[in-house]
Amino acid sequence: MSESNGKGGLVDFVGKYNFYLLFIVLEAASLTLLFKFNSYQGSVWFSAANSVVSRINGAYTDMVSFFQLREVNSQLTAQNIALQRETDNLRQALITVTKDTTLTEKLMRDKLAGYNLMPATVVSNSAERTNNYIVIDRGTLDGVRPEMGVVGGGGVVGIVYLTGPHHSLVIPVTNRKSSISCRVRGQNYFGYLQWDGSSMLSAYLDDVPRYAKVKVGQAVETSGYSAVFPPGIFVGRVRAISNSADGQSYRLDVTLGTNFANLRDVLVVTTPYKAEIDTLQVHALQVDDAAQAGK
Repeated sequence: MSESNGKGGLVDFVGKYNFYLLFIVLEAASLTLLFKFNSYQGSVWFSAANSVVSRINGAYTDMVSFFQLREVNSQLTAQNIALQRETDNLRQALITVTKDTTLTEKLMRDKLAGYNLMPATVVSNSAERTNNYIVIDRGTLDGVRPEMGVVGGGGVVGIVYLTGPHHSLVIPVTNRKSSISCRVRGQNYFGYLQWDGSSMLSAYLDDVPRYAKVKVGQAVETSGYSAVFPPGIFVGRVRAISNSADGQSYRLDVTLGTNFANLRDVLVVTTPYKAEIDTLQVHALQVDDAAQAGK
């Protein structure tokens, strides 16, 4: 009985509002034909839809950022404390060596003045590919150029590869094409940090001399032998030590300090001396090529 009444009610509803329902169907069909077969109207609709979707995504991102602020603030506080302690230790060490607090402070200022840090946000991050990439919301209009270093709260992130006006593509450590000069903290021996694609949590450091005294748990940092990163930027810690494929050096398995699966806020490292260094390196290569050609 109730099923019969339900069907009867539906029929009555359709009968009562049949003109409105027909109008809605015809309106939907006409709009579909209009946008599908007219390029101008279609482009207007596509632009409007993209604008709405972008605003929704922006609102969602803002909401997620709001709820993550407490955790981010805690991390920043801990990092600031660690940096302050490291700065104090360096200042005391320099004071001990130079016995001149004025000179010590000047050296510290000169060292830090060479590098500028530009805040950026990760807007796209592939974390499960062989050659991963990261897109940040800073581009040429902000002063970002290829071959600039990118760091995060956990340490080194990668190097800027391509730039647009408002965004840049970063090749992270977790990319097979990445190769960053690094060293074990406290030692002058350096090698090249690379990634084999097996884990987002680790990479390896090749070409470390066999006579180097390396222990599991030691910090790995940038060597400073390039204009991309300042020396001493944290990369990770030695997890295991093994022989290289040719047996002539060590391969160090390194647990990375950066969590690439949950990466959002980063800093682009810029230096006013990079252009000068790059020019000198190019000139040196040209001189070497000319010498080789003359033989």
